[in-house]
Amino acid sequence: QVEFSYPPLMPGEGHDSHSLPEEWKYLPFLALPDGAHNYQEDTVFFHLPPRCGDRTTVYGVSCYRQIEAKALKVRQADITRETVQKSVCVLSQLPLYGLLQAKLQLITHAYFEEKDFSQISILKELYEHMNSSLGGTLLEGSQVYLGLSPRDLVLHFRHKVLILFKLILLEKKVLFYISPVNRLVGALMTVLSLFPGMIEHGLTDCSQYRPRKSISEDAGLQETTPRLDDYVSVSADDVSNTNLGMGKGGRKMAGEHPLEGQKAHVPFPQSEKPCNGAQPSNGAVQRLKVPFRASPESSESDWETLDPSVLEESNPKGEGENKARDPAASRPQERARSEGLPITVQPQANAGHAVLVPGLVSGLEEDPFGMPLAVFTKGYLCLPYMALQQHHLLSDVSVRGFVAGATNILFRQQKHLSDAIVEIEDAHVQIHDPELRKILNPTTADLRFADYLVKHVTENRDDVFLDGTGWEGGDEWIRAQFTAYLHALLAAVLQPDNEKTLSDFGTAFVAAWKNTHNYRVWNSNKHPALAEVNSSHPFQGQYSVSDVKLRLSHSVQNSERGKKIGNVMVSTSRNVVQTGKAVGQSVGGAFTSAKSAMSSWFSTFTQSTQNPGD
Repeated sequence: QVEFSYPPLMPGEGHDSHSLPEEWKYLPFLALPDGAHNYQEDTVFFHLPPRCGDRTTVYGVSCYRQIEAKALKVRQADITRETVQKSVCVLSQLPLYGLLQAKLQLITHAYFEEKDFSQISILKELYEHMNSSLGGTLLEGSQVYLGLSPRDLVLHFRHKVLILFKLILLEKKVLFYISPVNRLVGALMTVLSLFPGMIEHGLTDCSQYRPRKSISEDAGLQETTPRLDDYVSVSADDVSNTNLGMGKGGRKMAGEHPLEGQKAHVPFPQSEKPCNGAQPSNGAVQRLKVPFRASPESSESDWETLDPSVLEESNPKGEGENKARDPAASRPQERARSEGLPITVQPQANAGHAVLVPGLVSGLEEDPFGMPLAVFTKGYLCLPYMALQQHHLLSDVSVRGFVAGATNILFRQQKHLSDAIVEIEDAHVQIHDPELRKILNPTTADLRFADYLVKHVTENRDDVFLDGTGWEGGDEWIRAQFTAYLHALLAAVLQPDNEKTLSDFGTAFVAAWKNTHNYRVWNSNKHPALAEVNSSHPFQGQYSVSDVKLRLSHSVQNSERGKKIGNVMVSTSRNVVQTGKAVGQSVGGAFTSAKSAMSSWFSTFTQSTQNPGD
């Protein structure tokens, strides 16, 4: 439970109130994650739904630590167990995950070093410091990517990074799995950072869900709910949700005596009218100002699936600005006569590519290319960490898909609730549907692109001067490659007679992508900036012997039959070093097995490579 919040989370209640808004009932379980007792410290990124229907995602960063109760200088009456768990948590309207984490880790360390949890002045100082030093302008710099390393991602997942990228483009149900949480959220958010503008401006509508008990509530309740407005918060909670005790031999077991878990949470209002009615103790505190963005509509929108045929036709010039600022004005009114052509014109700024304007349809702040794509809108959720208490969201009818992270094995075991499970530890992407696997099978040009990334990253991995900060092979360079890839794909779909060009991206993939919500939203606008982009795959070209090697390597590493060949080879090598008469028999049997497996696999491989565009 929440032990302390600054300013108070609930209007009319004190800083030490345990009460939570209904929309944020999962906050304690997110900020102090499942299995936290297994680690001395951890960091969590999570998303909360807005407390007001017309506001945006609340971004949470939590730093967790545990300490033995006997080490405390002041042991309060409520500390009755041997171990105390606390998290210090910041809630923000700005997606500055790594920057908030860096500041929060220092404060959490200092808070624990006090060894007296009643000393909350340091949390109030953190609140005032963050509101005075952080602002919306940081979203336009590289600090928004602090702690997110595509270089490490490519080193770990290698060619599979492109499969993850395409999975999300198709808006599939993707579950990331690993423990501890900091590795989970780091990998998941790094994948999202490959999409241009996604972290900065693409997640404002990514957590539009309702807690289970509130689904049946009257719609009028939203009108009485205090407004969050531009709200950033730090908080301190007391979370005793682990129900773990010390068993024989010192092992922590479920049951008996729960370990004490506590958290710190401090709110940061950014506007003059905080939605929760909380008044900061210091009226002179500077407020963070969030850049203007049109408010996304709720997930119950009329165009949940957004068929292009029901999008509104473009307004006469002069109405575009009003329409962008009033989401209600952009609802579909009549059927468009043509599905093939964009039916609204995205206003273009005069000051170049750096200027963002509110998307007429997406409600997101977009650049002249239409980035970020409206992936995480209209019921497609992004939940970097999911608590077990949120499990029902995976099968909620109002949730059309998700990119979510979990550390609890129960999520991984229920494979029917997701399209793909990404096991980060083994860099394994498990796709359940054979048809989806076929759609995501990389083309020859895709394999060249992925190999280009891997080579540039691995060749520089020992360069102490590079360390992920250089250009070629560095983090920014990798993001630039994915931006160029996505721009080329978007430019290619706009060209007439583009079947050959699109085959380099994957004919089946492009066909599936054109049925997604994000493509329909993007295609509903015109984006003249794409006229300057080369409308072909960055790695198009004639098939060569090196492509055969690439395909062979990829197939052996990723197909089940390829893994069997590897196992047979291992078995063969073991038998070779044996002695005695059994050697000849076992080696002969192993080679026969390898030969049959190889011939069967190679026949399948040659069939799949006859048409390199498939």
